[in-house]
Amino acid sequence: MIAQNIFRKRIKTLVSILLTITFFSCNTVTKKEEIQKPNIIILYADDLGYGDVGVYGAKGVTTPNIDFLAKNGVKFSDAHCSAATCTPSRYSLLTGNYAFRRKAQVLPGDAPLLIRQVTPTLPSLLKKAGYKTAVVGKWHLGLGDGQVDWNKEVKPGPLEIGFDYSYLLPSTGDRVPSVYLENYTVVNLDPNDPLEITFTDNPEQTNPYERPTGVTHPELLKQKADVQHSGSIINGMSRIGFMGGGKKAEFIDEELSDVMLQKAQRFINQNKANPFFLYFPFHDIHVPRVPNKRFSGKSSMGSRGDAIVQMDWVVGEIIKTLKQLEIEKNTLVIFTSDNGPVLNDGYEDQAIEKLGAHKPSGIFRGGKYSAYEAGTRVPTITYWPGKIEPKESPALWSQVDMYASLASLLDIHIREGEATDSEDMIAVLLGKADMGRKIMLEESYTFGLRVEEWKYIMPSDKDYSWVNNIKKIESGIDTIPQLYNLEIDPEETNNLANSETERIIEMQSILNHILDGE
Repeated sequence: MIAQNIFRKRIKTLVSILLTITFFSCNTVTKKEEIQKPNIIILYADDLGYGDVGVYGAKGVTTPNIDFLAKNGVKFSDAHCSAATCTPSRYSLLTGNYAFRRKAQVLPGDAPLLIRQVTPTLPSLLKKAGYKTAVVGKWHLGLGDGQVDWNKEVKPGPLEIGFDYSYLLPSTGDRVPSVYLENYTVVNLDPNDPLEITFTDNPEQTNPYERPTGVTHPELLKQKADVQHSGSIINGMSRIGFMGGGKKAEFIDEELSDVMLQKAQRFINQNKANPFFLYFPFHDIHVPRVPNKRFSGKSSMGSRGDAIVQMDWVVGEIIKTLKQLEIEKNTLVIFTSDNGPVLNDGYEDQAIEKLGAHKPSGIFRGGKYSAYEAGTRVPTITYWPGKIEPKESPALWSQVDMYASLASLLDIHIREGEATDSEDMIAVLLGKADMGRKIMLEESYTFGLRVEEWKYIMPSDKDYSWVNNIKKIESGIDTIPQLYNLEIDPEETNNLANSETERIIEMQSILNHILDGE
């Protein structure tokens, strides 16, 4: 039986781990002696697919800085974000809990703070160990209590859940308000031009403000947008929702990466003598893709490819900063993505037309929103000069494991009920072991379950045809169960459910235990 086999394998794994620990304790210094509170940086790309990076097989775009990390660190082939959409993945990364436990979905631009203030988080965990903590970049985890006045202090937010400093895009680049938020305050906001935002399901009918929209003034647009993204026009791009006032506070899309990089570099410089944690969630390569003009034409794939080049350049500048400050060897850098790729996500930027031979998902099926592997299997690299030896790792693990892994690295005790879904994968992250998870949940608009090489997708009768029809991505959702052996069928083409009925029953049972909180 599957459950019995899993138990036996876990016992064997435990014995192997104990032997490994014994070996290292006899031949190296102890963890506490070896680790002196390294700086930790999470570089979190947005909508970057498994095949969108050079060392993962990208075509038509080069990523020399990310490739450098991979060639000098651990390049993972089976590492996952926890969900196929961004808000749930971010929630799991920062809390160590699966997002379904909070009913997390992609949030609107006026959503309240999703993470409860009493919930232990990765930054609050690291603060206990003496770290200075910052988030710089795209947030999309909600702000305030549901009644935000953007002209006053906007809270609760990142500072209430463990961050010492925050500089944010409040939600996403394609949603209003199109401003920067530093700690509690909208940057450059003129009190004589108060900021207001309104969201509606139909931007063709409702616009309470004077600012033109993509519906009323399409001639002002740099890129044509679908109806959902045809609200207020800011910097030549229409967005989801309407924005009134706040003219001086508007960001410029072409400057987003430079501004966020400068804020991150400033935080690193200010804390070069202290252990610090920097969570750096990129806006790239999320829509609207409007990279700086100096990256125009740097790929053969139009603005999506050029945005990848821009993101890679930022990675290089972060590493360059660490080298200049002589702290690179005491900094653990983790590069990954929040979900799989999407080409057409609201704007006509020729991402499909200029794709060429490039395969954003690599060999895998699906993409963003999808229950298939490309929904959550993302490029993932860990880099730490002198501590991590270059290698490629097949270990299975999830971003939900970041919490327990970093706690283990720093010898921080996790209390009962804290980060309940997170497993200690620090040996895997550091390239010391290839034995990752045996069981892993994949969240999308249904649930997928990995048990070693087996992948089960739970059936659903809900209609998500828009993923296929509008986003042109296979949703992976069907009314019948799906079962794939990824070792022999990584592209998920041969559904074995009919011939593996006993395995289906047991995998659904395991999934039920997870969903029931057991």
